[in-house]
Amino acid sequence: MTEELFREDSYLETCAARVVSAGAGGIVLDRTVFYPEGGGQPGDTGRLRAADGREVAIADTRKGADGPLHIPAEGAPALAPGEEVTAEIDWARRYLHMRVHTALHVLSSLVEGAVTGGAVGAGKGRLDFDIPGERPDKQALTDALAAAVAADHPVSVSWISDEELAANPELVRTMSVAPPAGTGRVRTIRVGEAVDFQACGGTHLASTGEIGRVSVAKIENKGRRNRRVSIALAD
Repeated sequence: MTEELFREDSYLETCAARVVSAGAGGIVLDRTVFYPEGGGQPGDTGRLRAADGREVAIADTRKGADGPLHIPAEGAPALAPGEEVTAEIDWARRYLHMRVHTALHVLSSLVEGAVTGGAVGAGKGRLDFDIPGERPDKQALTDALAAAVAADHPVSVSWISDEELAANPELVRTMSVAPPAGTGRVRTIRVGEAVDFQACGGTHLASTGEIGRVSVAKIENKGRRNRRVSIALAD
């Protein structure tokens, strides 16, 4: 299985790696900094550089049976198993995803209701909530987000066992997406002392202060109980 370096350190932009396989479905490395699409967060893009100077543009990263699949762009040169490469993500794009993803964790703590879906984009994102009553007030929610950003809460990664997750189902906040499990341990994300704590496999900032200026762009009714809250970074 691929060593997924981004699980422990979301700020890694590059790493040395070896090609394990390079089939029609994509390239598997023995270790990677590329996040595969999942949990509403897009897969990373970037490049793999071979020792002889060949550069393989990676157009997407997806989950595979043996680890993340690095999907080459059309026309990219081929790589062979055993080759040594340098893997490098498109950091500017990833960092936007990290800012949005962290902001969505804060948002989930501010809205009463189960999360039924969500999406992370480059500079914007959304969460869907199961709310039977009136939808939240847009300005009040924006103000609460701004306060959490200004407080600069630390964001930390920890791990629990599969058994601990099963005994604490409240750690799974998103009804439509299950956190990565089955390997004996599950990754959790904690925001501040009591802002948010849940199982999550995505990439995040080290503190909420890095989110920057963020606002609630709109709140929509998407059914009798479903309320969609969209956020956007100001820069």
